[in-house]
Amino acid sequence: MTEHQRIRCWDVFWKCVRRDAVQMLLVCLAGAFVITGEAKPKPDVLFVAIDDMNDWISLLDPEAPIKTPNLERLAGRGMLFTRAYCISPACNPSRSALLTGLRPSTSGVYANNSDWRKALPKRRTIMQQFRAAGYSVRGAGKIFHHKAKGFHDEDSFDDFQMMAPQNMPPKKLNQSPEYGSRNTDWGVWPPDEKETIDFRTANYCIEALRSPVRDKPLFLACGIFKPHSPFFAPGEYFRDAGKIGLPPRRVDDWNDLPDGAQSLMGRTKWFWNGMTRLDRRLPGSYRDFIQAYAACCSFADAQLGRVLDALDASPRRDRTIVVLWSDHGFHLGEKDHIEKFALWEKSNHVPFIVVAPGVTGKGVRCSRPVDLSVVYPTLLELCGLPAVECDGVSAVPLLRDPRSEWKRPALMTYGRGNHAVRSERWRYIRYADGSEELYDHDVDPHEWSNLARRVEYEGVKASHRRWLPSKEAKEVAGLKR
Repeated sequence: MTEHQRIRCWDVFWKCVRRDAVQMLLVCLAGAFVITGEAKPKPDVLFVAIDDMNDWISLLDPEAPIKTPNLERLAGRGMLFTRAYCISPACNPSRSALLTGLRPSTSGVYANNSDWRKALPKRRTIMQQFRAAGYSVRGAGKIFHHKAKGFHDEDSFDDFQMMAPQNMPPKKLNQSPEYGSRNTDWGVWPPDEKETIDFRTANYCIEALRSPVRDKPLFLACGIFKPHSPFFAPGEYFRDAGKIGLPPRRVDDWNDLPDGAQSLMGRTKWFWNGMTRLDRRLPGSYRDFIQAYAACCSFADAQLGRVLDALDASPRRDRTIVVLWSDHGFHLGEKDHIEKFALWEKSNHVPFIVVAPGVTGKGVRCSRPVDLSVVYPTLLELCGLPAVECDGVSAVPLLRDPRSEWKRPALMTYGRGNHAVRSERWRYIRYADGSEELYDHDVDPHEWSNLARRVEYEGVKASHRRWLPSKEAKEVAGLKR
């Protein structure tokens, strides 16, 4: 037998072995199917978005004055990311980036009025990925930025309950018609919580969870609107509001801010200036505002609790992946700023919880810095759906082991050219004009001392600067509302 013939014989032999092995594997799999009577079902998904919830909550700090027992209850079932950050501190760019997996610097969606679908006409949202994979996708409340045409995406859902108009009192409760709009208001309202947007959203989700488990797995999106303005909550949620003090502030906090910060933040300075004028005219108004925000957080937490109760009572509980996030944080006067729309910690630090049966442990905390660009690829991997190219990466390695190596910091963008990078110790901010801020969170959690001008920190800035986007899309045209 020649050498060529011997090689040919061995090729034939190993092909037969591989063929028989594959056939045996298929027989075993078929036998397993017959024994169980069904293939392993895909997990259900409960996808919870909360609007404007900041980090002054007991979920992230047991000493914090705003108590969130249901958020803590959910975190006890899975993993809480203690250093999680939004992609952008504004509703539309944050939500469109999370839901499409593409950052503002890729899409050009930088503003609340940006036409995100025009920017990404062929990009599937995460809900569309699940619909294509055979899921029944349902939802209610605030998932996209606004219910108006152009923001909400009908193709992302099989069924969706839009938000009803906000139930408004006859006149502003804060006795200040000159401060902002009707939406810039706070107080006890409405008398019956069943008349609120979020109560109706929770009801829809409760009924969806009670529905029979059919052949299709369920992806359920629950968009909780509070604590977004106006800061109204029913009276019972103000019971502990009197215990809420004022957040820590420094009167000269703007003295070391660079030109880029002064310029970017100048457009929202009226929130704080108006609040200080109002508080001089009506002493206690600022404190009332803080207490109303806290009451709204408690109300949002209670609606989450109702949904969790329904999940616990359903046969879906042990097969449901739960992902909870907030679109951005919220300033309550820290750094002389109210609202979001800033690249500082308070506007960007958010609650982020993942419960993945069989993957996450219970009551696990992960301190690695992540931004919410991880949500899209993580959910696809957890549910066994095909991977899609995204600007973020899957956090499944962290879900399996929170101490896993994680070289990426969190990246945030607000407007073209303005970015923040958050590592475990540092927050670095660079503005479109090239000016910078740098804060050492080990010693300065309130970000009172900007270190960016000090030469000894050039290396720290350089190590963070390399994570900034190398290319930035032009801003997409805005939608009129």
